[in-house]
Amino acid sequence: MRHSAPSASRSRRQRRTGEQRRLRWQQLPYAIVLCGVALALVWMRQSGQDVRGGTLAVAGILFAAALARLALPQRRAGMLASRRRVADVAVLTALGTGLLVAGLMLPAQH
Repeated sequence: MRHSAPSASRSRRQRRTGEQRRLRWQQLPYAIVLCGVALALVWMRQSGQDVRGGTLAVAGILFAAALARLALPQRRAGMLASRRRVADVAVLTALGTGLLVAGLMLPAQH
């Protein structure tokens, strides 16, 4: 019995490590979208005048997030999945469309 305890704790550690690794990979689509939006916001902040380009970039990222939510299965979507698939895709598409229209309506800065 004494030898079974360390192997049981080792298997628990391996299982926990495997779960953590799986959770990290599941959050990859969300992390990509989050980093893309952050980069677009930094780009808008740095350029100062190029709000239109940054707005269009965020709209494109939201459309890519909607496509990823549509294509990925529930277990792989990670934090992109907050509601049912149709609702998530509809919300992301509506936000992307709103930003696309706003970006196209903004005057180009020189």
